[in-house]
Amino acid sequence: MRVGYGVSVLARGLRTGGVDGIGVYTRELASALSSREDVMLAPVSFGWSLDGASSALPGSPLMSSGAHDLGRFAPRAACSSLFPLAFPGSGRLKGRVDVFHATDHFIPRLRGIPVVATLMDAIPLARPEWVRIRARGAKNWIWRRTARWADRIVTISAHSRREIVEHFGVPESRVDVVPLGVDARRFAPVASGERERVLARLGVRPPFFLFVGTIQPRKNVERIVAAHERLPAALRSEAPLIVAGRDGWGCDELVERLRAAAPDAPVRWLRYVSDRQAQVLMQSATALVFPSLHEGFGLPVVEAFASRLPVIASSTTALPEVAGDAALLVDPTNVDEIAGAMQRVLHDDALREDLRARGALRVREYTWERCAAATARIYRIAAGRD
Repeated sequence: MRVGYGVSVLARGLRTGGVDGIGVYTRELASALSSREDVMLAPVSFGWSLDGASSALPGSPLMSSGAHDLGRFAPRAACSSLFPLAFPGSGRLKGRVDVFHATDHFIPRLRGIPVVATLMDAIPLARPEWVRIRARGAKNWIWRRTARWADRIVTISAHSRREIVEHFGVPESRVDVVPLGVDARRFAPVASGERERVLARLGVRPPFFLFVGTIQPRKNVERIVAAHERLPAALRSEAPLIVAGRDGWGCDELVERLRAAAPDAPVRWLRYVSDRQAQVLMQSATALVFPSLHEGFGLPVVEAFASRLPVIASSTTALPEVAGDAALLVDPTNVDEIAGAMQRVLHDDALREDLRARGALRVREYTWERCAAATARIYRIAAGRD
């Protein structure tokens, strides 16, 4: 199978110095697909060049010859939305690829080439108040319109599939669930000496509770902080809450509180952590506290499983599906329930060991090799070869 492989979001992240979740998915899936003999990838970008980015993609097929830049996406999407025409310039793909995979939101309208599109979730449509406001209506209109051009849609959980069917108006039979994988490096224990050095530089020492993610309304960080504040004072000092993630939007008051906190405060904000630092934090914490209000998957949960870190997660949206019986599930709107789970994990050694063991079993289901195998089969179905 010759696959036109959309890399626009990844290319933008590599050029601007910030690869996001979609970019990581594009990169890791490409790396796993590159080890298969039944798939060859030809990178396709809409206005973003991959020149100079090869060092960021070791062993990836994305840097092979045959890359295509089809020009800026927005005007082509607008043209194809108003008129029943294929994307201008897309004819260059004819005869060169058997199927096109839009790994991001850049879904083209093509003629004679089946299109597979990955939609991580439908959150901007299901809960528009939890996304950035700028041009939200126009972006959602284009997104909904372009998604209907896909012959098959890939999403990452059954919960996301239900929301995509509802909000995009596509038949459930065209939507396939393919869970994400976990970076194999997450499983490797960090040597104790390096772990101690990293924690010292961050000003953190065990025990501590950990949240990892962008500070935004749906991540529910306000309630995590409120739950920690309801612990007895001695426990708060003994096991501080570490918030690791950048400032997003919609939480200005909380961000100001975190910014003003003293270095030894019971709640501490690490505004930016590298992948290695995040790995050390997950391997050193008492529990990951992740009672998100809405998730299409919840990758930090399975990364915590790989790190043998107990998890407290929401009992809503995709998180119960992903976590199974390997996490303590709580009502994300109930601060007392979140606080109670934190106390249980901190005080109960047997519970922590049980959660670690269950997480280690659960995470075996989430590999990029499995993701690549399932995705390759969807390519065959879309192309009429399965």
